[in-house]
Amino acid sequence: MNEAHVTVIGWLAQDPFYTMTANGTPFLALRVGCTPRRYDRQTGQWQDQESMFLTVNCWRSLAENVNASDMRRGEPVIVSGRLRVREYVKDGRLRFSAEVEATTVGHDLSRGSAQFRRIQRGTMTEEDRLEARDLTDQWSLTADPPDPEDATPGPSDDQAAPRTAEVLEGQAA
Repeated sequence: MNEAHVTVIGWLAQDPFYTMTANGTPFLALRVGCTPRRYDRQTGQWQDQESMFLTVNCWRSLAENVNASDMRRGEPVIVSGRLRVREYVKDGRLRFSAEVEATTVGHDLSRGSAQFRRIQRGTMTEEDRLEARDLTDQWSLTADPPDPEDATPGPSDDQAAPRTAEVLEGQAA
């Protein structure tokens, strides 16, 4: 009830990354960049301020719908959801990440047009789910280090890379 709900207007900084957790829950991560502009009265010019980038996490039907919407890097978007500031240690350094657990994602129609299409539910087969589970196996926890020759392409470290399925499911609860 006392969560910080935010609406962010910006641009997709990376193409959305879609996957499914090991138990078949759709997940999509994207990066949204915002660059505030201020009018400088002395120069009579608009000045860009420092850019901010947020990770946006989408779950279940929202993840499926954003994935089906063919959103791409550079497109204007509006995102609403719950703000989370995550603190973690990576490479021995304390890091912070601002994330939005999205409730709504869409194109910013003040900058272009879109066409709405209803999505039919229940079209995914069990075979599709099994294939998706095999593809997401790269994020499962294992004792053995991954073989570089078996690596599949995924997001780089600076993108919104999903964590293991167990962690993802814990956040969705």
